[in-house]
Amino acid sequence: MKKILFVMNTMGRAGAETALLELLRRIDRSEYDISLFVLTGQGELINSLPMGVKLLNRYSDTTSVHSREGRKHLFVSGLKVLLKRFNFVRLLPYFAVNATEMIKKRNLQIEKLLWRAFSDGAERSETKYDLAVSYIEGAAAYYVADHVMADKKAAFIHVDYKKSGYTRNLDKDCYLKFDRIFGVSKEVTDVFLNVYPELAGKTEVFHNLIDAEGIRRKADSGIGFTDDFSGIRLLTVGRLMAQKSFETSIKACYILKKHGENIRWYVLGEGDRREKLQALIEKLGLERDFILCGAVDNPYPYMKEADIYVHCSRFEGKSIAVQEAQVLGKPIIVSDCSGNREQVIPDEDGVICEFDPRSIAKSIYELIHDENKRDKISKNALVKNNGEEEALSRLLEI
Repeated sequence: MKKILFVMNTMGRAGAETALLELLRRIDRSEYDISLFVLTGQGELINSLPMGVKLLNRYSDTTSVHSREGRKHLFVSGLKVLLKRFNFVRLLPYFAVNATEMIKKRNLQIEKLLWRAFSDGAERSETKYDLAVSYIEGAAAYYVADHVMADKKAAFIHVDYKKSGYTRNLDKDCYLKFDRIFGVSKEVTDVFLNVYPELAGKTEVFHNLIDAEGIRRKADSGIGFTDDFSGIRLLTVGRLMAQKSFETSIKACYILKKHGENIRWYVLGEGDRREKLQALIEKLGLERDFILCGAVDNPYPYMKEADIYVHCSRFEGKSIAVQEAQVLGKPIIVSDCSGNREQVIPDEDGVICEFDPRSIAKSIYELIHDENKRDKISKNALVKNNGEEEALSRLLEI
């Protein structure tokens, strides 16, 4: 029986983690011995592994990595790995060079610097695998490249490599050690190859797998909105982080309310920018109009009941939430950025707008007042084929 190891940074409730669970669910456990190692040992989805998938962590914690408590736990874990194996002293030149480079670009990202420490300070195993898979960028890629014994190694890229702040210096050219690299969209793949052109022969597109029937089933079985609002419900699912820039959506909501639109905008997700976002909401007097609902176990009843799904962010890899909204036949508005452009055909199965408050507000306003267009987009989204059944075989053939 072939042994496959998957490695993740965390198992928080987010797109890549959700896509991984679906991928694991589809691998035949009678043919493959599958293990998962989570470098931080943290995340609320750790207990959601499919039957037969072995979690290698000796200790794990289901605290959300996006909650205040979870971020504190992650910080403590980070301190521990910095002290382990003299990591801090050994990595000091690495931290200095890359922090300086980030500061020059005005984009200092401490967590990306710490991924190297998490990788080098993590538990090691003497087991040799037939295939080791880094399913996310950062620590998982470093760990598989440097600390896992495997006949073959594969890596997944879920983000715009440049815009998210990764560089070859930061990664120490780790991707040169992989036999195959999968980008979750064509644009993600193209951006990665712009940085690693010599890997063109080893890199291909692997779209996220989703469980369409499971999504529809969960949409019908759970509880959605419980307020008595009777206007147009807008919904966004996403982490409250800088990449998503919910400040822009809040300002778009303000424009719509000033125009007299009877809307309420709900956001399902958690993150480190909650306090700043809530402060902006209160400053603009939108406490009853832009609602930060927090993370929920089952977002699909909310998606089903929403009138319009809005997914506007600075950049994406390929949004699982957009795919899920399409499965439920929702009218969708996305920002014009990498990832999103591949998921929507403009004015056919969605609307693409510029990423600024006025453009977002204008697109929402037009969709609210054009029922025929909403119906057309919903019908086309509902029959859109998001699946790629042959993708799994392309991973396993390695």
